Amino acid sequence: MSDLATWTDERVELLKKLWNDGLSASQIAGELGGVTRNAVIGKVHRLGLSGRAKAPASASAAARQRKPAPPRPNAPFAPAPAVRGNTALAPQARIQTEPRPEHKPEPLDPNVVVPFSERVTIMELRENMCRWPMGDPTHPDFRFCGLKTDTGVPYCGYHSRIAYQPAGDRRREADRRAQRAS
Repeated sequence: MSDLATWTDERVELLKKLWNDGLSASQIAGELGGVTRNAVIGKVHRLGLSGRAKAPASASAAARQRKPAPPRPNAPFAPAPAVRGNTALAPQARIQTEPRPEHKPEPLDPNVVVPFSERVTIMELRENMCRWPMGDPTHPDFRFCGLKTDTGVPYCGYHSRIAYQPAGDRRREADRRAQRAS
């Protein structure tokens, strides 16, 4: 490694001055000589030098080009400000504007039976029909539930409660069944 590539106290002070003057990492590398842009960026991060504000001319031009999106009504989270530089990955606190009601699903009724007349084959299955499989797919009498669903949901209300149980509830229910069986 040459003498130019080492970070002497003088070179570090010059780096700090040029960084605070607003020069880019490429420009600083050119001024220092013997180091690359990436070496300058690495040293800046190791020294913990703060990010710099954009020059007034470029900041106003960027503001004219990008207009902030209007706030969405009833948005669950406040929009986070844009973060750049060495603090970009720092966790950002987000405040929830209104509390979410705790959804407690109804207990499942093991005696719910889908009438055979409602069950459909894969060829009869339509967009707003429950896709819960009923039976063994290798048998000719295999069908899908076929009950009406909400738009964008693949299962009817009953089968949704089965399919989307929280993991803790599933474990507790399995433990209860195992205790009953023994």
